[in-house]
Amino acid sequence: MRIGTINEFFPNIKQNQDKPNTPVTKISSLSDEKDTFSSLSTSSMLARAGVPLSHIVVADNYMFIKKIYGTPVVKSRITNQEKAILGKYDFNQLEYTTIKQINEEIELLKKWSQSLDEDLKNDADKILEIRAKELRYLAACRYTIISNEIYNGYMALEKYFEDISKYSI
Repeated sequence: MRIGTINEFFPNIKQNQDKPNTPVTKISSLSDEKDTFSSLSTSSMLARAGVPLSHIVVADNYMFIKKIYGTPVVKSRITNQEKAILGKYDFNQLEYTTIKQINEEIELLKKWSQSLDEDLKNDADKILEIRAKELRYLAACRYTIISNEIYNGYMALEKYFEDISKYSI
């Protein structure tokens, strides 16, 4: 008994010619086709490449609390000192950032966490802890202080934490 080829059974189907050209990542409606750095899947890709141990520890802390309590229970805002550290590197507060900005920040923080400059390394780790604190605050407030749908950088940060944490839900 001979087994035929796909073309013998389905002569009307042309392989790889009628395949639709769909984008692999979902692009934000606020960006153009060239701007693929603004999608949530980019956060997932960032999580797969050389993640520093300090990022994993912060993500594990955030995800563990989220897994146990459902949502963070502490509503602490960031202090003026923490705002100054963010301002030093020209970063906005989390509720005023876009997915693209957070993805760029994550990439920078990953590089800085592996830097030989101890001050830069410490600041990068502190900034990620500040971001986790901001994310806990936003989650505890049920994201009600987000005033505009453009500022959805918190979603990219949470996705990054989910992808690198061993406690992901």
